[in-house]
Amino acid sequence: MTPPVGSPEAVAELAAEHLAALIRIPTVTPDGPGPLSDAKDATMRAHRAALEAFYPHVFGAAEVDELPRRGMLLRIQGIAADRPVVLMAHQDVVPVPEDWEAEGWEHPPFDGVIADGWVHGRGALDDKGALVVMLEAVEALLAEGWQPREDLYLLMGADEEAYGDCAMEAAALLKRRGVVPYMVLDEGGAVASEAFPGVGRPMAVVGVSEKGIVTLRLTAESLGGHASTPPEESAAGALAWAIQRLESHPFPGSLHDVQVEMFTTVAPHAAGILGRVLGAAGALRWLLARVLPRVSPEMAATVRTTTAVTRLQGSPADNVLATRASAVVNMRVAVDWTVADAVRRIRNLLGPDITVTVVEQSAPSPVSPTGDDPRWRAIGEAVAASYPDAVTVPYIMLAASDARHMAHLSEAVYRFAPLHMNRAQREAIHGPNEKVQVTSLGQGVQFYRALLTGTLFDA
Repeated sequence: MTPPVGSPEAVAELAAEHLAALIRIPTVTPDGPGPLSDAKDATMRAHRAALEAFYPHVFGAAEVDELPRRGMLLRIQGIAADRPVVLMAHQDVVPVPEDWEAEGWEHPPFDGVIADGWVHGRGALDDKGALVVMLEAVEALLAEGWQPREDLYLLMGADEEAYGDCAMEAAALLKRRGVVPYMVLDEGGAVASEAFPGVGRPMAVVGVSEKGIVTLRLTAESLGGHASTPPEESAAGALAWAIQRLESHPFPGSLHDVQVEMFTTVAPHAAGILGRVLGAAGALRWLLARVLPRVSPEMAATVRTTTAVTRLQGSPADNVLATRASAVVNMRVAVDWTVADAVRRIRNLLGPDITVTVVEQSAPSPVSPTGDDPRWRAIGEAVAASYPDAVTVPYIMLAASDARHMAHLSEAVYRFAPLHMNRAQREAIHGPNEKVQVTSLGQGVQFYRALLTGTLFDA
């Protein structure tokens, strides 16, 4: 039976169809800086054409600025321009390996299959699902004759997964025009179930800051030569020692004020002693900072700076000793650390025989307001309208988003995709079997409708 036009079921099904179609356009993030290849440019143009076909009222009402690599910044003029809002989502997705079948995908990653109430494929959660529900909401409102109370900007990046400059260019453009966003909302947290042990209700975790991101290269050097006469310590061996030392000496944990607020907000919904402990998070900072890293890697990352070795390079041949061995380390810097202090700690830990080079860096983001701030309240009200059982809590985002480039323009930059994600779905982001529930897409549309027509611009 076909659901009535405009019903929640029809809204969700239309969003699912549009998302599936966009997944079938494999907008894999470009490699490195510079212009797109002809093939990738054609893919991005096809994606743009699909967006324009699906959302004619959005593109018909908007002034469109072109950004690098086919990114777009749309401005929909409001009744006023005193408190503009920027909504963000990115078009690009991470690649999948050629042997994706060996990863255990339920459906081909770029087929955009809708089955058993789910939309399957790369980008379903990161970040085309959020892109679709944002555009579906604005499209429907404009079709109803709605005009935003303030200027509305829609930023659709094209190289977020490559830490590209698309969003940076958009931020620079807004700054040149004197636009000071009243609020910015990008991807980040989600409506998460199975996020806190002992908590049955879903948590709408909204990023109010994000960790800094630093790429380091560790380098060890030694004499080269033939592998038949190895030295007492090779470059590869020295590098292995450095990696082992790095992993066995993690950064100390600490609880930021945001995390204390997160735990105390969750506490009333946690069972037994856990609820009492979380409720006393402010007094038990030292204890939680030591215990949480033992709970899970996710909890460990919540309370400390992390380091992850991601790439290794050594000898060019099987029987040749490496004169230089190197490792790439991805470091996520906690909000209460600076990049300089974090790098200094690693250099002191590894000593003078290991060269530590900073390849690229981005500082932790400032913390956006919560509590009684009207922008925070507006997000909570929109969550309540779309996910009535969810509890809205602040958190510090562990990954990096394009939103960090907006932090110097606005004091209120939030990171939240209004999609439900259980633990398995969260683990599937950048992995196999990325998928989103059709019903959650409908709820995501409702979130944006409630946000844009609610109390956001009230004095």
